[in-house]
Amino acid sequence: MKVNIDISSEYKEPYAVIYTDKVTDEISRMVDIFSNCETPVTALLNEEDIVILQPSDIYMVRVEDGDTIIYGARQQYRSRKRLYELSQQLGKQFMQISKTTLINLSYMDCIEPGFSGTMLLKLKNGNKDYVSRKFLPEFKKYLGI
Repeated sequence: MKVNIDISSEYKEPYAVIYTDKVTDEISRMVDIFSNCETPVTALLNEEDIVILQPSDIYMVRVEDGDTIIYGARQQYRSRKRLYELSQQLGKQFMQISKTTLINLSYMDCIEPGFSGTMLLKLKNGNKDYVSRKFLPEFKKYLGI
């Protein structure tokens, strides 16, 4: 693969252009690498402290009793954003598995069959939630099953 870098003061923000005759796995990986700009998320640790979280710090986002709770490795944070807003902000690394839950795909630990066609997903920090039947086809597609 050829690589060309053009440095000029006329460019205010870096951007990449890929010339190819077809999209290969290598091209797809490059696009993922270039587009994986992590946008920080602001959350409340308690009523006074505002914390800046990177998407890689987030294991799961869940709506509980009307509050959006962000689960990290060891702590929980509250966000004022709605689930769909966080889903858009967090990007491809996250997948919605139920009406109220987003998970970071990087932190999946194991999956167990659940009741009524659902699956129980366990994360590396000990959190778990069910993949609902509505979101199951997309989840299975991601897993390749």
